[in-house]
Amino acid sequence: MTKTADRTVAPSADTRDDLSARPDRRRRILLVAVAAFAVLGLAALLLGGTLFSPAATAESEPTMTAVQIIPLVVLVVMFVVATKWPLNIGVMGLVASFGVGYFMLGMTDKEILAEFPASIVLTIIGVTYFFSMAQKNGTIDVIVQNCVRLVRGKTLLLPWVFFLMAAALTALGTFSPAAVALLAPAAIGFAYESRIHPVLMGAFIINGAHAGGFSPLSVAGVLVHDIAMENGFPISQGALFAASFALNLILSVLTIVLFALLGKLRDGRGGQHVELDASRTSRPHGQQILTLVLIAAMLVCTLGFHMPIGFVALSAGLLLALINIKEHQTFIGGISWSTVLLVAGMITYVSLLQHVGVIDTLAEQALALGAPLLIALVLCYVIGVGSAFASSTALLTAFIPMAGPLLATSALSASGTVAALAIAATVVDVSPFSTDGALIVANAREDDRQRVYRQLMIYAGAVVLVAPLLAWAVLVPTGIM
Repeated sequence: MTKTADRTVAPSADTRDDLSARPDRRRRILLVAVAAFAVLGLAALLLGGTLFSPAATAESEPTMTAVQIIPLVVLVVMFVVATKWPLNIGVMGLVASFGVGYFMLGMTDKEILAEFPASIVLTIIGVTYFFSMAQKNGTIDVIVQNCVRLVRGKTLLLPWVFFLMAAALTALGTFSPAAVALLAPAAIGFAYESRIHPVLMGAFIINGAHAGGFSPLSVAGVLVHDIAMENGFPISQGALFAASFALNLILSVLTIVLFALLGKLRDGRGGQHVELDASRTSRPHGQQILTLVLIAAMLVCTLGFHMPIGFVALSAGLLLALINIKEHQTFIGGISWSTVLLVAGMITYVSLLQHVGVIDTLAEQALALGAPLLIALVLCYVIGVGSAFASSTALLTAFIPMAGPLLATSALSASGTVAALAIAATVVDVSPFSTDGALIVANAREDDRQRVYRQLMIYAGAVVLVAPLLAWAVLVPTGIM
């Protein structure tokens, strides 16, 4: 009987191994495709000027120096290593920053860390610290249960509810990371409980935050408008807001279609989720009431008084810790330190790339291509790819002025071109290397963060490939703005 059982069990185990290996093969194929596209894009930037305008290139096109090429190659190697082995790419980024900055560029440690993202790190620490307590004392479960009750059991409506909530928050003036930080804990918790894929839910929160991110009341909307005005090509703030909302809405619909085609609208990992009863309600009590009051206070402080979400979350977390001293160490353990390393290391290293002029050189080579529509498309891709790893705001302040010569020498719409650049720079923030994407990873279950990180990175790669082209195709050639 034992031998017979062994013979019957073994084939089924092999079958399961084969089935589990198929997603890995698909992931490798997709990663190879993204890498190939990136290489082809760099080649187009480096050689495009020669192909499209040889005379102009010979006279004025800048070329990448060894000081710029070597750090770029190091970045590619880091991605390859992080894809093949479960190493934190943020640690590699910090080590590479030291190697390139100290030995190659002769920088001091203070100069290397000049762009260290202290505010982003504080945001991740503060938010994950506070919401680890909210998770442990059951407050997140209360929010989840009441969200389920509001949609009357139609759980697939919840991503759209969180999309609209995030859009409302950013349209009223808050930064997208603050909106994502406030909504992600409840939304991702709900996703696990109702078997919605956490990456799908995270994408909807981020898309919603970006949908309202360029309203006339938002900081990003005012920033883009003012930069355009200062460079002599005024744009419509209302049109910018409408374009951002529409493009993120389209991207969300495409995301639903993609997950449906892949059969991942529902997350079928066995044993990790429990179906919720939509008729069941939960009433807060004790620490849960205090936690809900603190969440409301955080909303008032961040939205009403524009206080930094990191400090506010740490303060709220400290109040909760004071009434639960015995479990304080477990709350500290709830901070997503791996995410802190990931974001800090990557942003620090990318800041070195900006310091040596890699981003500027690639953008200037794009301007040497000669064809206005093609230049606009290349700029959308350059700012999109760069923003997936660096600050969207910083890239916008650098790239929008570069569009001035293009708009002055062509018939392209200023509003459409600037809106396409702005949208391409922000929609890719779903990347786990950006603040928004990192917050989604940080709020995933501890035993599921690696999977969410990998799948979010794959999804972000698809967004980087599609979103800049979509923004360009809808806004630039059509001249609808």
